[in-house]
Amino acid sequence: MTIDRVAVLGCGLMGSGIAEVCARAGLETTVREVDDDLLEAGLGRIRKSLGRAASKGKLDETQVDEILARITGTTRLADLADVDLVVEAIVENLEVKTETFAELDRVVQPQAIFASNTSSLTITELAAATGRTDRFIGLHFFNPVPVMKLVEIVRVLSTSDETVADAQEFVRAVGKDPVLARDNSGFIVNRLLVPYLLDAIRAVEEGVGSIEDIDKAMQLGCGHPMGPLTLLDFVGLDTTYFIANIMFEEYREKRFAPPPLLKRMVLAGHNGRKSGRGFYDYSDR
Repeated sequence: MTIDRVAVLGCGLMGSGIAEVCARAGLETTVREVDDDLLEAGLGRIRKSLGRAASKGKLDETQVDEILARITGTTRLADLADVDLVVEAIVENLEVKTETFAELDRVVQPQAIFASNTSSLTITELAAATGRTDRFIGLHFFNPVPVMKLVEIVRVLSTSDETVADAQEFVRAVGKDPVLARDNSGFIVNRLLVPYLLDAIRAVEEGVGSIEDIDKAMQLGCGHPMGPLTLLDFVGLDTTYFIANIMFEEYREKRFAPPPLLKRMVLAGHNGRKSGRGFYDYSDR
């Protein structure tokens, strides 16, 4: 099928980025949030991102206006009835996601594809809440969405080949590169990345090196753009803790178990850049 109209559920950090790249690719994009305040905050995030792109000469003012004109905000699921693709990017909570998809299944046209941007929950659990498991898929974008090129496409046992092909075409149409992944918690990237980040925390716990030296070692020794502890602050320690717990529940392997230091930092509210303090202090930045 041709995907011309896209709906994005949630207009937070990920949802606003997904909506932006869809609109920049020329697709009519509807963004749904649960209330007007969250919706306006998300749309403001999109306007700010486009403004940055314009200030760098990547877009002109006319293009910004055209992109914004392709984005419609709503708080009603009923307004998504005629879309070709729904991309869910709401809170990482299984019950909330399944309830939302079950309601959407009754509203959105039968031929539409449903997708989730979840980074840790299994797609099969979400698809089971609908009557269109053949047209249900995972589309895992990466933050920041306008910059990061990768999208993990995750199929379940019942996902049709046609849905996978349509998803690949959509991902390329919005300027991203797709990879196919099995429906295991964490998919490809987080399955490899999360144990690495957790091991960096264990290295701090065990006194292997200072926070600064651990980061510097991985930057200079492995060519990483940022060290693991800086990356943890950027992702959010609470987010990492949440994902690690889900993955440990799935695999029951020690490498996915959150270290005690991570738990203590989250309980103390030291969640990284967004809270002003994580492994580094951001309060004066």
